[in-house]
Amino acid sequence: MQGANLLLEEPIRMASILEPSKANFFPAMTKIIGTLGPKSRSVEEIEGCLKAGMSVARFDFSGGDNDYHQETLENLKIAAKGIKKLCAIMLDTVGPELQVFNKSEEPIVLEIDAFVTLTPDQTKEASSEVLPVNYAGLAKTVTKGDTIFVGQYLFTGSETTSVWLEVAEIKDQDVVCCVKNSATLAGSLFTMHISQVHIDLPTLSDTDKHVIATWGVRNNIDFLSLSYTRHAEDIRQTRAYLDELGNLQQTQIFAKIETIEGLKHFDEILQEADGIILSRGNLGIDLQPEKVFLFQKAAVHKCNMAGKPAVVTRVVDSMSGNLRPTRAEATDVANAVLDGTDAILLGAETFRGLYPLGTISIVGKICAEVEKVYNQAVYFKRTMKHSIEPMSHLESIATTAVSAAINVKASVIVVFTASGRTARLIAKYRPTMPVLSVVIPRLTTNQLRWSFTGAFQARQTLVVRGLFPMLADPRHPAESINATNDSVLKIALDHGKTVGLIKPHDRIVVCQKIGDSAVVKILELED
Repeated sequence: MQGANLLLEEPIRMASILEPSKANFFPAMTKIIGTLGPKSRSVEEIEGCLKAGMSVARFDFSGGDNDYHQETLENLKIAAKGIKKLCAIMLDTVGPELQVFNKSEEPIVLEIDAFVTLTPDQTKEASSEVLPVNYAGLAKTVTKGDTIFVGQYLFTGSETTSVWLEVAEIKDQDVVCCVKNSATLAGSLFTMHISQVHIDLPTLSDTDKHVIATWGVRNNIDFLSLSYTRHAEDIRQTRAYLDELGNLQQTQIFAKIETIEGLKHFDEILQEADGIILSRGNLGIDLQPEKVFLFQKAAVHKCNMAGKPAVVTRVVDSMSGNLRPTRAEATDVANAVLDGTDAILLGAETFRGLYPLGTISIVGKICAEVEKVYNQAVYFKRTMKHSIEPMSHLESIATTAVSAAINVKASVIVVFTASGRTARLIAKYRPTMPVLSVVIPRLTTNQLRWSFTGAFQARQTLVVRGLFPMLADPRHPAESINATNDSVLKIALDHGKTVGLIKPHDRIVVCQKIGDSAVVKILELED
């Protein structure tokens, strides 16, 4: 049975669903981004997250200062070194996020049909009558009848912990709202979102710039998640700022699409960004419920055709407090993988959830199960159809490697790369087998000092579906004679055997550059 992205072999035996899944060294080819926070910042907890399948650690600066996040990052380094696993770092900006502060941290009970006043006067205590916000221009932004959502930071959308408000009256700088559902707001920080309204604040705030220039530069961040990206110019300005800092010229910028503005300018944003994060929390408020799935499928498709990573958020919210996802959530994860998603981003589930390790493990298992029935043939044909003609030399080599690997039923594709570009082009065509990306460091200079590149490029593939990086010895150049390439290949194959990817008599497809020529070759391993 074939669907657009689903393949099941006939005859379909329902009893086969009950058979236990085969264990793989790699839990899934779809990557998992975990947000580290109070419930996932110790060395032991992070080590567990890495073993469970987390490949990118997200640091959200909406809460916590530089010192807090630095302590978490140092623990991450210890954990990663201890289990010898690469993990990329993603810094998530705050941007023009509207926030409600509750200094007392006492629960705020809001009753349906009652009235509550939103005020920019942050000297006032939060209560069921008044909610202080961090936006002085609120009264000039909204009009009577507008919808405002207030929920716990990294809200789940549960109606018992978040509230919908309707603007009833504007009094000077204050906004009086009618409560549309009963709720109890707990915690010190709440997120506020005004549906389909432009917020006149910069996408990259002065606070964001300070964090990037200090914490980001110090730690050579791999990814910058640009919250509330609304225009392509947001990406260009952010990239210019990173270039000014010098150390972050290689940092990739992922645009978070979480407003109608970002949706309207999606195509231009995709051209400028290195990847896209579909922030379904806030965007799910702006969009009608029946339109959310359409946005996701269209956006992921566009990312796939452009060969840029697509990241989906908010898939297992209920696991913040539960051991198992709901049936709808499990299906949601599966559909995200079938749509072509590169990575699943976990927010509240790992940040403050009770079961961060369990959440990562279950999401990974769902992804791995779906990948077994992913219709790669249909996807490959569709991607080839959308490729720009004439196809570039490098992309032609990538498609050849994927076709060869599928035809000979190779267990793995080994690709030699310096920039990671060849590996990403291979991953664009979604081979059914893992791609071992052997990143060869290059010696570069900025006229002040010499340094090796490679670590950045290796970690940045950790967000791409199907890519598993291996950093090679810098003494082996990416373009070299056969003897040197063969020695690096042997190391790569030995690594594949060690981790269980490669077995005797397996066929391996190798993509490498020898001199001025790009070569795709098929190897059959002996005992």
